[in-house]
Amino acid sequence: MRVLAIDYGLKRTGIAVTDEMQIIASGLTTVDSEKAIDFLHDYFAKEKVEKVLIGEPKQMNGLPSQSAPLIEVFITKFVSQFPDMQLERVDERFTSKMAFQTMIDSGLKKKQRQDKGLIDEISATIMLQDYLSRKK
Repeated sequence: MRVLAIDYGLKRTGIAVTDEMQIIASGLTTVDSEKAIDFLHDYFAKEKVEKVLIGEPKQMNGLPSQSAPLIEVFITKFVSQFPDMQLERVDERFTSKMAFQTMIDSGLKKKQRQDKGLIDEISATIMLQDYLSRKK
């Protein structure tokens, strides 16, 4: 069964998923945030997912960031739609900066690095890979 990670944002939501053996995290897609629940319904109907990780935005001092209330609203909807799905919050500090650096390191051109959807998808992948590394 897979583990899925969600980097939820005001406009876009980055989604990453593991392989069935939960060894490798891969970017899946970026969806409009208002369509995220519908996307998840479709995905869960096709794939077996054991657990969902949702990024928890924090400030440097560990307190919730300004986007935390927005994500709490999403989590409430998620739990009501998928009551049997395991849900775990994970720290998402620095994932956007790490995603951008990953894009630079992989040789993406400046125009490609401006794709905020790709940054969100890579951020979700970084959260998921970090989770897998800690799980071992």
